[in-house]
Amino acid sequence: MFDAQGRPVEGAVLSLAGQAQAKPVAVAVMDQIDKQFSPAVLAVATGTAVSFPNGDDIRHQVYSFSPAKRFELRLYEGTPSKPVIFDRPGLVVLGCNIHDWMLGYVYITDDPWFAVSDEQGRIQLDVPAGQYPSTLWHPALVDMPPIEAGRLEVGAVPIELKLPIAIAAALQPSAPPPTPFADAFRKAAHDAHP
Repeated sequence: MFDAQGRPVEGAVLSLAGQAQAKPVAVAVMDQIDKQFSPAVLAVATGTAVSFPNGDDIRHQVYSFSPAKRFELRLYEGTPSKPVIFDRPGLVVLGCNIHDWMLGYVYITDDPWFAVSDEQGRIQLDVPAGQYPSTLWHPALVDMPPIEAGRLEVGAVPIELKLPIAIAAALQPSAPPPTPFADAFRKAAHDAHP
């Protein structure tokens, strides 16, 4: 997967339609590591339960106001007791009420085959040979709708796809530099909720 400038695109979702049914995994994981969602983009089948462990040594408060799934996991450390079930196809944008720069995306699909591109822009799918209607999605797309990628001929030869945009920004914005006020606020918030 490459952008319009020929650079590899990380975090693009490719989904292929077909006669098979999408199968939810037992539990998918969207972690929080170094004050970032990990992975930044998670693709799941409709009906998949997603766990939100907090791998940081501070509390996070994960939420979504997206129509496909609205929820809030109040200030917590460790792993919440119940995963969140993503029962409608669509896009869910995640945030953290404590760390405004944290953004994550859960792409929920009814398509039977889907995957997210890695840092080299590679996508691995185990799909029978044939032609499949395909869709592409990436957080950098304007208004974030999936775009039609045409019918893909799947066989033994790797396929090269291009997103029609230049991807200049990283998937995860970096955390702002620490300030004495922010450090004091975080310490007070942590001490108030041991």
